[in-house]
Amino acid sequence: MDVIGWLMEGDPSIRWQVQRDLLDRAESTWKRERAQLARRGWGADLLARQDVDGGWSGAVYSPKWTSTHYTLLQLVRLGLAPSHPAGRPAVDKLLTAGRYENGSLNLAKTVPVADGCVNGMVLLMASYFGTPGPIPDGIASWLLTRQMADGGWNCEDWRGATHGSFHTTISVLEGLEAYRLARPAEAEKAADAVAAGREFLLVHRLYKSHRTGDVADPVFTRFSFPPRWHYDVLRGLDYLAAVDAGQDPRIEDAIDLVNSKRRDDGTWVLQHPHTGRLHFRMEQGGKPSRWNTLRALRVLKWWSQAG
Repeated sequence: MDVIGWLMEGDPSIRWQVQRDLLDRAESTWKRERAQLARRGWGADLLARQDVDGGWSGAVYSPKWTSTHYTLLQLVRLGLAPSHPAGRPAVDKLLTAGRYENGSLNLAKTVPVADGCVNGMVLLMASYFGTPGPIPDGIASWLLTRQMADGGWNCEDWRGATHGSFHTTISVLEGLEAYRLARPAEAEKAADAVAAGREFLLVHRLYKSHRTGDVADPVFTRFSFPPRWHYDVLRGLDYLAAVDAGQDPRIEDAIDLVNSKRRDDGTWVLQHPHTGRLHFRMEQGGKPSRWNTLRALRVLKWWSQAG
C-alpha cells in the first residue's frame, strides 16, 4: 500500500501536514494546502458552524465536544492558519467568559478553582492565534506556580493530589510551547519548568509507573484523535517531536509501542474515540486512521533523525 498516497487522498488538514512533516515540501507549498482547510472539508465544516458572537453551540466549555473551547481546540489540531479571522473572536469569547484569580482563568460553573489542564489548553489557543495583552502572560505565570514537586501538573491539586497527571502535564506543556513561539522573551521565565515537565514524561517513559515500571493506565496505549484533554503515548511523542527533543533511551519503550501498532498495510487504526457530542465524526473507531498514521509516521521520522 502507498501510505503517503493514501494520506494525500484525505482532508486538506491531513495533506498540508503530510507535505510539511513527511515530504519536506517548501513552505509556500504546504501553506497553500493549509489555506484549503478553511474552504472545504472538516475545517470548513467547523467554521460554518461558528456563531455570530465568535463561539460555537452557544456554549463556552460544555457540552464536550461541541462547545467553543473544544471546537477551537480541534481547529488548532487541524492547523487552521493562525491569521484566520475566526480564531481571535473565539479566543476572546473564552477569555471574557471565565473568572480570573491570580492570573488563572476558570471556565467552570461548578468547580470553585481554576483547572491547570483547561488553562494549558486556553494558553495554547490564545498563543496560537496571537492574542495580545496581559491575559496569556498571566495564565503562563499562574501555571508556573502550580507545578508539582515531580515536575508535572495536576488539575486535582486543589483536592490534595501530590503526583503529576499525564493529562494535565501534556496540556500545560503544549500551552507553554505555543506561548514560547508567540512570545519568546516573556516565555523565557518558563524554561526551567518546561524542562522539568518533560523530565516528568521521561521518568515515566511516557506511560509507565516510575515506581513499578508497569503501564500507568492502559488507555495511554490507545491512540485517539482529536485527543481533547486526554493523554496518550502518541500525543506525548508528537509533542516531543514538535519541540525537537533529543533522543533519550527512556523514549524507546514508547517508540516500540508505536511500531507494534503498525498494521501490515502500513497504517494505524483509530483506537479510542472519546465519547461525547460531536459536530461530525472525522474517522471511525477501529478503522485505519489517517490522523494516527500521519502522527505516527511524523514521530518515527523525528526519532530516526533525532540527535
